[in-house]
Amino acid sequence: MALGDCWKQLSWFYYQYLLVTALYMLEPWERTVFNSLLISVAAMAVYTGYVFVPQHIMAILNYFEVVQ
Repeated sequence: MALGDCWKQLSWFYYQYLLVTALYMLEPWERTVFNSLLISVAAMAVYTGYVFVPQHIMAILNYFEVVQ
């Protein structure tokens, strides 16, 4: 029962995503291309943040002499 409720909730969130972004008007292949691009851009942003943010934080801390 819980798995069915979870699936129903996820389906509702996906439907809301389609409505808010107006993807419901696109054909399935267009929707797939858009979602693929969106996931690719989000993944690149997360990777860039993971790789470069710690370096920038250390540079800032070194600049203000918080860390030697």
